[in-house]
Amino acid sequence: MPVPEFITELRTMVGTHRLWLPGVSAVVTDDDGRVLLGRRSDDGQWAVPSGILEPGEQPGDGILREIAEETGVTARIERLVAVTSDEPVHYGNGDVAQYLTVLFHCRYVSGRAQVADDESTEVGWFAPDELPPLPAGQRARIDRVLGPPLDPWLP
Repeated sequence: MPVPEFITELRTMVGTHRLWLPGVSAVVTDDDGRVLLGRRSDDGQWAVPSGILEPGEQPGDGILREIAEETGVTARIERLVAVTSDEPVHYGNGDVAQYLTVLFHCRYVSGRAQVADDESTEVGWFAPDELPPLPAGQRARIDRVLGPPLDPWLP
């Protein structure tokens, strides 16, 4: 997975110490209620489109960019769902990061779901009752979006 240039620069200063990073994530649904997922190339797990905001980038712009870059799909934001602090992530090279994730529900607009970069090995649409095995955090994001619409969740 490509590491944004600004993070590579930060790593030259802080080494592998934990970085606090702004992230965005989206559960994208289509008119049939299916969910857009990608199988990550780094760990083989299925996940919703997600990424790191570039310095100064607005969260809404960032998630729409990530969706297009990762899946080839154009989407629109339906609503803000949650803002959460995720558990620290320990990468194989020793780097540690922790993300403040802004979760959106987005709706499909156009495009064909396909592998559009090197972050995924597969991309596809799944009915909510036919989702592939997912890490608990990914499943929680989907459940939060597909559940009853509530005000944004801010734990």
